[in-house]
Amino acid sequence: MSTSNCKVQQWKNELKLLREILQSSGLTEEIKWGMPTYTLGKANVAMIAAFKQYCSISFFKGVLLHDPKALLSSPGEHSQSVKLLKFTTTKQIQKDEKQIKIFIADAIQNEKLGIKVDLSKRKSLVLSPEFISKLEKDARLKNAFEALTPGRKRSHHLYIAGAKQSKTREDRVERSIPFILKGKGWNEY
Repeated sequence: MSTSNCKVQQWKNELKLLREILQSSGLTEEIKWGMPTYTLGKANVAMIAAFKQYCSISFFKGVLLHDPKALLSSPGEHSQSVKLLKFTTTKQIQKDEKQIKIFIADAIQNEKLGIKVDLSKRKSLVLSPEFISKLEKDARLKNAFEALTPGRKRSHHLYIAGAKQSKTREDRVERSIPFILKGKGWNEY
């Protein structure tokens, strides 16, 4: 793949500007999941990323942020706490810089206060029959799955249950096994 097709190169100026804003916030910059992630202590607060259609700044506890203008959006239908801002131009970032800094300050304050996202309304996992069958046959796999964090369990469930056909779900169960045994979620490398 040529670098001209790289999503990071496509949004190079926009990502640079977002990074400058976040670096000035007092948060610590780390690379997690291959992306610049901004932390307070051990808590993940924000992340910048490049996608095909836009670049973004995501807030891990974005649902807690005061957003009267509804600028924040959900990254997907299964997202429970993350909210993000999407950008396609540096001009857009410059126009919204004050609000971006307000969101960052609110996110930092929420973290300092120890405010948690209420996930009690989360639907319980209803595992697919193919996955249940495999867990019942393999005690080591079942113990490894039960030891996963709720988010990691959910990632495997969504991946497996997302298939329409039983054979595809069985294949996805098999592909999930190495991740589960290593204590990882489906989307962790």
